[in-house]
Amino acid sequence: MKVNVRNDRHTTSMLTDHIVITPKFRGLVLVDKVAKECERQIRWICKTMDVDILEMAVASDHVHLFIQYPPRLAPSRIVEVIKAQSARELRKKFPHLKNWNRKGLWAPGCYHGSVGQGFDVVEKYIAVQRYDHGSRPSVVQKK
Repeated sequence: MKVNVRNDRHTTSMLTDHIVITPKFRGLVLVDKVAKECERQIRWICKTMDVDILEMAVASDHVHLFIQYPPRLAPSRIVEVIKAQSARELRKKFPHLKNWNRKGLWAPGCYHGSVGQGFDVVEKYIAVQRYDHGSRPSVVQKK
């Protein structure tokens, strides 16, 4: 994967981040139509914020994002917007998510990993995380 340098009006940057967000209690709720809609919502939200998704994988109990973002946005703000807007839309479209947990969809924390030049490592890791919605991934053999 080649990550391009981003040229905005007054800045040149190459800010990338690996983000993992999870449903509350690591619930297995991102399956089938919910997973597909979750991915669609996150892609739309990122597009509206001018955040490029370099790689994405939705598993039943977490979402991996590898993003490139403009310097005017903090990664914590990006995650805050993604979680708030996607939770609102997913809970509206899938009422069973409200029954699953009345207080919200996403766990309060997340993982952030600033990515330097090891883009290929993150890309391969996220690609391994991708699997059919509703099933468990196979065990990856370490070499």
